[in-house]
Amino acid sequence: MTDSYAARYYGDRAQDYVVSTVHGQGSDLDRIEHLVAGKDLRRVLDLGCGGGHVTYRLAPHVEEVVACDVTAPMLEAVTQEAARQGLDNVTTLQAPAEELPFEAGTFDAAFCRFTTHHWSDALAGLREARRVLAPSGMALFIDVTAPSLALLDSWLQSMELLRDISHVRNYSSAEWTAFLGQAGFTLEAFQTHRLRMDFASWVARTKTPTERVVAIRSLQQAAPEEVKHYFGIEPDGSFMIDVGSFQVAPL
Repeated sequence: MTDSYAARYYGDRAQDYVVSTVHGQGSDLDRIEHLVAGKDLRRVLDLGCGGGHVTYRLAPHVEEVVACDVTAPMLEAVTQEAARQGLDNVTTLQAPAEELPFEAGTFDAAFCRFTTHHWSDALAGLREARRVLAPSGMALFIDVTAPSLALLDSWLQSMELLRDISHVRNYSSAEWTAFLGQAGFTLEAFQTHRLRMDFASWVARTKTPTERVVAIRSLQQAAPEEVKHYFGIEPDGSFMIDVGSFQVAPL
């Protein structure tokens, strides 16, 4: 398996993501559960499972969930938490999104939440997701989306990279739509919502070094009013981000 910068970076942060309130709650998780409930799906994929919050919602409604991630300690944490919750139909597998070790058409559904911005090649990962999805399958991709305005985009990417050096890029909704089409998906539904990032827990979760926390706060304080307004930057550094949900089907 190709060496992963993100895997090396997130190895000692696994448990922080299992217990993360931001990752463990949200209307998007409710939507995921609603999409699979009562559908008698056989095998589903949680791609880039992180702390496993999608997996825990899926497991009661399907025959098997494969929780796939590039970070081994993250998968160990998911295995332990699934056992704690009594979920005996969860399988974990270590692999990057761009090189999935599954045969074509393996999964009835695929879900991917807050991970695409870490992929070294987003289009390649989406093509792999399409390849392993059954022709009649469905997929849902959820991630932070970048503003279309270049000024706002630059400030978001700067804050993200300072906070998390494994960050690659948050893509705009237009970029997402283009990627999904190129990967062989058709977009069936799109939703967006805003999510508040509590600054203290945001940087604690990634164990951001003090000097980079200071740099982020300096950026925020020096930002143009347009940037401060758009992101709703608060006195303590907390701010708002956009989250997009892309429900797709194979072309």
